[in-house]
Amino acid sequence: MAWLRLLATILALLATAGVAHSFEFHEDTVDAIQLGFRNGSLTSAALVRFYLDQIRRLKPLLHAVIEVNPDALRQAKRADAERRRGTATGPLHGVPVLLKDNIATRDALNTTAGSLALLGSVVKRDAGVAARLRRAGAVVLGKASLSEWANFRNVRNGWSARGGQTRNPYVLSSDPCGSSSGSGVAAAANMAAVTLGTETDGSILCPSSFNSVVGIKPTLGLTSRAGVVPITTRQDSVGPMCRTVSDAVHVLDAIVGYDKLDAAATRAASKYIPYGGYLQFLKKDGLRGKRIGVPNVLFQQGLGEKQMRVYEQQLGRMRLLSYFKSP
Repeated sequence: MAWLRLLATILALLATAGVAHSFEFHEDTVDAIQLGFRNGSLTSAALVRFYLDQIRRLKPLLHAVIEVNPDALRQAKRADAERRRGTATGPLHGVPVLLKDNIATRDALNTTAGSLALLGSVVKRDAGVAARLRRAGAVVLGKASLSEWANFRNVRNGWSARGGQTRNPYVLSSDPCGSSSGSGVAAAANMAAVTLGTETDGSILCPSSFNSVVGIKPTLGLTSRAGVVPITTRQDSVGPMCRTVSDAVHVLDAIVGYDKLDAAATRAASKYIPYGGYLQFLKKDGLRGKRIGVPNVLFQQGLGEKQMRVYEQQLGRMRLLSYFKSP
């Protein structure tokens, strides 16, 4: 029976070898995507095709994407060619990104803030954050839906005349929350590797929470608002909405910095950007020695038994990590 054991071992090795060169598209992270690019199991073009298919299939149900970029596949193929030449530009090179539909791009894409009044508004210049993403090699996949005029019109969360009603992918009848609902839903439902949202008052943080993704609202001026449909210069901010913390930090590193078209705010904030970026702070013992205030009364309002159990588990994990010391 030794030959049977040998055959089983060979088959297991062959199966393992096949897995090593395959790529799992669902729930892929930026780091996993870059690994796939390096080991030859993935191309930017294949990734764009996957996301375009996801958008096509899920749009009638979720209404998270308002428009796709007709140039996305060409951008992806160019990124693949650059990678073959050894001229890739960083962790977002060849990575598809969806932008909220109040962030301008110079592609053949409308920038409408969800309003029919701006349909046909195709601008000639990228917003500051879009330009930075492009310099980082990211592929502009399209525009995510939003609450019309970023909820300045005071509509139902996730609704716009142009995009319809965005729906929470976990519970269709649940509130998708905030004006960046399309970005949050798209990230949660694997319609893009990463997305961008904007916040004036809760429009990144709320849809990130309600759709179980990670959102970062940067300090005012850390990211440029140039080319973004405004509400107020005192509060508007552009930030990442992604499936993981590390993905969000990769995007944050790409979009922060000075922009002469939003000079006053970005000049003041840029001096606080750490040398080497934010990714350096993602480490296992990052919470060690930290004191974190928890407003229990606020957080526990409306939580059911299951939610409370998860909430307490996560608080306990944070307490343990505050004492954790990596070897």
